[in-house]
Amino acid sequence: QVQLVESGGGLVQAGGSLRLSCAASRSIFSINAMGWYRQAPGKQRELVARITSGGRTNYEDSVKGRFTISRDNFKNTLYLQMNILKPEDTAVYYCNAEDYGRVYWGKGTLVTVSS
Repeated sequence: QVQLVESGGGLVQAGGSLRLSCAASRSIFSINAMGWYRQAPGKQRELVARITSGGRTNYEDSVKGRFTISRDNFKNTLYLQMNILKPEDTAVYYCNAEDYGRVYWGKGTLVTVSS
């Protein structure tokens, strides 16, 4: 099992930046893939970015070129650097880990982007 705790959310003006962190309760070195999802009010949860244990990444189209996902296996932490934020990025952001068929979620951190 692994517990995930997100941090770094908050209120930011459009065009600003935030860095989200997701601290894992154990080593993430062998975790197959980790990702960030978001859920805006009234919408379904969607994948924002994902990174595999080998470092392969993929992004949702609307965040490409603005967001960067990374993982620090020594600090057991996943990051999401978010630049040029837009009001439509407002959502609760969730950390996710896929570990040999099991899926784990954090409780989320709220990001609010004002126009």
